[in-house]
Amino acid sequence: MTSLVDQVRALPKAELHLHIEGTLEPAMMMALARRHDVKLPYHSIEDVEAAYNFSDLQSFLDLYYLGAGVLRTEEDFHDLMMAYFQRAHEDGIVHAEIMFDPQTHTDRGIDFGVFMSGFSQARRTALEELGISSELIMCFLRHLPEDRALETLDEAAPYREQILAVGLDSSEKGFPPVGFKRAFQRAAAEGYRLVAHAGEEGPPAYIEEALDLLKVERIDHGVRCLEEDRVVNRLVELGMPLTVCPLSNIRLRVFDEMGDHPILSMLERGLKVCVNSDDPPYFGGYLMDNFSALHDALGLDLPQARQLIVNSFEASFLDDRIKRAHLSQLSLP
Repeated sequence: MTSLVDQVRALPKAELHLHIEGTLEPAMMMALARRHDVKLPYHSIEDVEAAYNFSDLQSFLDLYYLGAGVLRTEEDFHDLMMAYFQRAHEDGIVHAEIMFDPQTHTDRGIDFGVFMSGFSQARRTALEELGISSELIMCFLRHLPEDRALETLDEAAPYREQILAVGLDSSEKGFPPVGFKRAFQRAAAEGYRLVAHAGEEGPPAYIEEALDLLKVERIDHGVRCLEEDRVVNRLVELGMPLTVCPLSNIRLRVFDEMGDHPILSMLERGLKVCVNSDDPPYFGGYLMDNFSALHDALGLDLPQARQLIVNSFEASFLDDRIKRAHLSQLSLP
């Protein structure tokens, strides 16, 4: 008898909340450090894995930025993204909207064209050889001043056709969306689609700021909306997608254990939630690992899994014709 996990794996899926720098596996981190003679405070893959005991978002980010420091060349960025696409293919992902943090690299003296060229080659190969379509979401680091985000928009101009959307990530505590109103207004004027992290560590008010001031089309995370019924009702009324990352939420102590995760109750309340992996090596798994964890801890069933996948396609930035083609493959017996 086919297990639920195998049934879900066989369905076409979209992933909308995935940080490419956060897909850096320990083995690749160590290999690239050797390639570029980068000194890391780890001597083995096991040392890196042992550091994955996070107390909060910031403790994760400290390791995340350290790891990103081994990414130096076009080849590095290509290999990083291709490794993700290979794993995505195994999980049945047919479309991915991938976040990247240019400031993490330009602040180290890496030219914008270096990572964009590596990404472009990998995306082309993934489409031709694996059948995975993809889009790029350029994220601003919210712990840096808004002027830096505006500078990043300038730097991105020559690559505008390769970047579909802008987002807002990094440390949420103490860095509300209001601080990036000008950057998002300008991005909108330049034709970018708009998303933002809000309501993970930050309060429900950050979700409302992202809606009202940044004018976003998707909320990344958003799980703390449950603290305010008014916010929940508004999100339901808007049909606003929430790109939820269950394993990430547990590893970053947003919830104590997977049995406490509210994603299925959010689904029942009419919120347009979908499942994503965020930064998979750091948080314990890729997309199907998240579905498997929800099945084991919460009893996720096939109709619920299907609705979560439907939501991911409906929330994507694919054009309607392609959405319909994917959705037509999701009918259940």
